[in-house]
Amino acid sequence: MICPVCGGRQTGKVGVEQYYCWDCFIEFNSHTDQVVVFDLEEDGTLVAWEDFFLESEQIVQAQAAAE
Repeated sequence: MICPVCGGRQTGKVGVEQYYCWDCFIEFNSHTDQVVVFDLEEDGTLVAWEDFFLESEQIVQAQAAAE
């Protein structure tokens, strides 16, 4: 999985359709038609980025371009 924020490949799966990026330290999910990006707080809570949503079509295009 490629990170939708930084485009990095250092991502790991942390749950069902939930991923963590080791390059920019965010979590994101892709279980809907949009990707939701979260900041991870010090106490472990996730705070969604209100203005960061990508259509799944854009993600597929980014993954295809990276390969």
